[in-house]
Amino acid sequence: MRALPAMIPFVIAAALLPADTRAEKMNYPNTTKGNVVDDLHGTKVADPYRWLEDDARTSKEVAAWVEAQNKITFAYLDKIPERGKIRTRLTELWNYERFSSPSKVAGKYYFSKNDGLQNQAVLYEVDRLDAAPKMILDPNAWSADGTVALAGLSFSEDGRYLAYAQAAAGSDWSEWLIRDLSTGKDLPERIKWTKFSGASWTKDGKGFFYSRFDAPAEGQQFQALNKNQKVYYHRAGSAQADDVLVYERPDQPEYGFNAGVTEDGRYLILTVWKGTDNRYLVYYKDLTEPYGVPVELIGTWENEYSFLGNDGTLFYFQTDLAAPRRRIIGIDIREPAKRREIVPQAAWTLESTGIVGNTFIASYLKDAVTYVRIFRMDGTHLRDVTLPGIGSADGFGGLREDTETFYSFSSYNLPPALYRYDLLTGQSEIWKQAKVAFNPADYEVKQVFFESKDNTRVPMFIAHRKGMKLDGARPTLLYGYGGFNISLTPSFSVSRLAWMEMGGVMAVANLRGGGEYGEEWHQGGVKAHKQNVFDDFIAAAEWLIANKYTKSEKLAIQGGSNGGLLVGAVMAQRPELFGATLPAVGVMDMLRFHKFTAGRYWVDDYGSADDAEEFKALYAYSPYHNLRKGKNYPATLITTADTDDRVVPGHSFKFAAALQEAGAGGEKPLLIRIETKAGHGGGKPTAKQIEELSDEYAFLVRTLEMKL
Repeated sequence: MRALPAMIPFVIAAALLPADTRAEKMNYPNTTKGNVVDDLHGTKVADPYRWLEDDARTSKEVAAWVEAQNKITFAYLDKIPERGKIRTRLTELWNYERFSSPSKVAGKYYFSKNDGLQNQAVLYEVDRLDAAPKMILDPNAWSADGTVALAGLSFSEDGRYLAYAQAAAGSDWSEWLIRDLSTGKDLPERIKWTKFSGASWTKDGKGFFYSRFDAPAEGQQFQALNKNQKVYYHRAGSAQADDVLVYERPDQPEYGFNAGVTEDGRYLILTVWKGTDNRYLVYYKDLTEPYGVPVELIGTWENEYSFLGNDGTLFYFQTDLAAPRRRIIGIDIREPAKRREIVPQAAWTLESTGIVGNTFIASYLKDAVTYVRIFRMDGTHLRDVTLPGIGSADGFGGLREDTETFYSFSSYNLPPALYRYDLLTGQSEIWKQAKVAFNPADYEVKQVFFESKDNTRVPMFIAHRKGMKLDGARPTLLYGYGGFNISLTPSFSVSRLAWMEMGGVMAVANLRGGGEYGEEWHQGGVKAHKQNVFDDFIAAAEWLIANKYTKSEKLAIQGGSNGGLLVGAVMAQRPELFGATLPAVGVMDMLRFHKFTAGRYWVDDYGSADDAEEFKALYAYSPYHNLRKGKNYPATLITTADTDDRVVPGHSFKFAAALQEAGAGGEKPLLIRIETKAGHGGGKPTAKQIEELSDEYAFLVRTLEMKL
């Protein structure tokens, strides 16, 4: 642990809160300030809460701080009478059967199903789509509290083996196991220290390729930087110590590898990445030549080359090469310098592509709404998939020989339906329809466009009860992300439905930095242009106020991870614009994020404080560094988890301490809720999701003075 001042880290200033939690002087734990000051390119930068970067699982001081913060937060939440009613309704809404799209392996179908309130979905097998399911994996049996989750699946082609990954407490670390589906028993080995890796079986089903890191130092697995990933081959039934090292790059410790076997079994494709940008190197290895070495196919870090499949030596890729909205090309490895255009760039953004039934199934975004088109292998347009309306379609997986595929469709007011799509006839039929305890006809979804500070046209979805009066006083929850080329499309969630039931307006802004309009839209919100993202979000809030949906006192903003950064940045820049903020698992210290776990990957989007010019941009908006005493910050409930090894919780801890210091003496609550065994959010048990959301909505009910 780092040295601390010679005093206890904090004292509890008040054990109990007054009964009226709406207007009161908040008394926070008195968090110790250190004297750490960094000199960054000639600028002195204070970091008084550096000690809160330590791991609460190994630092008694940080663990005590977490306990003290949770004590005051839950004392506040416990006094909100509507909290129990909200939890009850959320539990009712959440209690519906949820299915994944089926995958077909060796003549059998596999899908996951959650009965409703199970902490984790269960994997099932059926011989026919209308047959009684057979349980294959039940993650709920892996831990008493549901915090060990299924984190990956890979079937051998013959259907004998299933490689599956387990992740504990929401960690990015996973361990792979192998189940013999003929016996229902696991083989003895466990494949450890994998992260950001799948498992790809050889065609003979004897083993699979995967990527792993070296074991980190004792006690450092949740904070150490992830470097020197390597590709291995594991033979089923053998110990991990016997795995064969296939590829490594000790000269390039930041390289990461995705290893996949082509469907014909002939080649191993190594897609090399080193950050979050879709810019890859590509190597291939002929698996019929056991002593052959990987051959470089794409050798420059300039474009996306997402491998789709192959016809012999002709490899197909989705790429943004000379196409910022993406296209499909072919490269014959016998003439690698040539690029053959298969499907040209369209007016819409090509989001993803799969090869199923000897066709390209291409999913596009038009103003953040899903459209799906099907092309023959020569690139000629075959047909479009007719979708039920404005929403999101996901799935469309399968093999070259398949004549069917499956997809899901949902929207803010439409629970997910799973469809079987016949590739021969072009017809869709519902396989499963989620049955949620509400009437979709009671709600409406619309899309609007507003102008940002620099006159850029930005889309936003708005959903609420039909017939709602626009009187400028509706409680409104504005959500955003704006980064890493990620698109926000209209899809169903119980949380948003519950908010609308409570009388709230739900708004989702498609900010720059995302992928809704291709790479140019993404680049418009990265590094030196990151302020565009914040300006877009602020403009969205101002539009909602100007168009009589809400007013500042009734407007809350929400975002997680990069979206947590978004919320933290805009509340620091425009605190008077919002009535409440919900920053979740956010990147709050923009000068040190690259020093922990996966943080170094984010330099692609954020830049790095190690660079003098990029430091200036980062320092200008870093939430932790831009809080000022005397500002009247909106009511805030920060959420994080002490086991988050994606965005380490020190970001939220330091931000909370600085926010409480800046707002000390004010009447608006500035609180942090710290979950245990929940990580960054992936695999979070249903029970924990309901508890956290109940607390967030109860907080908004109180601080926005909502009446249920």
